[in-house]
Parts: sequence; structure tokens; C-alpha cells
Amino acid sequence: MGWEHIKELSNEAFRRLTGVQKPTFEKMIIVLKEAQRQKTLQDGRPSKLCLEDRLLMSLEYLREYRTYFHIGKHYGLSESTAYKSIQWVEDTLIKSRVLSLPGRKALLKSQMNYEVVLVDATQTPVERPPKNRGVFIQERKSATRLRRSLS
Repeated sequence: MGWEHIKELSNEAFRRLTGVQKPTFEKMIIVLKEAQRQKTLQDGRPSKLCLEDRLLMSLEYLREYRTYFHIGKHYGLSESTAYKSIQWVEDTLIKSRVLSLPGRKALLKSQMNYEVVLVDATQTPVERPPKNRGVFIQERKSATRLRRSLS
């Protein structure tokens, strides 16, 4: 299921599948196209997948946390090629600084009130019946007595 299959999805279904909205996806594609243009100035073999599929592959990795092997087989690539492609997309988007998540300080300054629930998960001893060591010792003693008497 590549870009050709999901581009016709509704906005809500697209967000549920990829984790980002369509306008955000399009901004990511613009950033990647510019980086691809810079990359193709150098010599190199062109990618087997279009930019949209590579971005979709990266979003699948981040959203579903599938292995590179599974993603590579899904898109018809080797595991190492899937890894390199996902890393390139991630690094390019991070370096662009066009898209960013708000930091912790921005969340603290926001007007939203968060409710925090603490759960006490300290260790408590488990009630177990006491071990009766006397039974085991007596059995061992009686077993050795039997061996001696049999010899």
C-alpha cells in the first residue's frame, strides 16, 4: 500500500494511517524535494521509490515501529536500503527546521491544564507459606540411613 493507494483517503483516515495530516505531509514533501534536488546535483543512483513512498515508509516506521526488514519487504527493498532511506528522510526533516514539535517549556506555558495521576508502585512482600525445612532434612537423613543399611 503505497502513496498511490492512500492519497485518495479522507483527511481523518489519512491522519489515522500516517500520524500526520495531509497539509503537514505536503510540507514534508516540499522539504524533501528541495533536499532531493540538492542531492541529485551529486552523482548517485536514483531511488527505486518516489519521495512520497519514502516519506510514507518513514512515517510507518515511526508510527508502527516495524522492523526495517518488514518495511523493506513491504516496499520491495532490502533491509539496509530501507534503513538508509528512513534515516535520510528523518535527518532531512530534522535539519530543515520547517516542522518542529513544541518543546517541554512551550507545553508548560500553554493555557491547557493537565491533570496528573500518580500511581504508587512500590514493592510489597508477597505472602507465602513458610518453608518447612525440617521435612526436607529428615527426608535426606532417612535416605542416607537406607543407603547405609542396604550396603
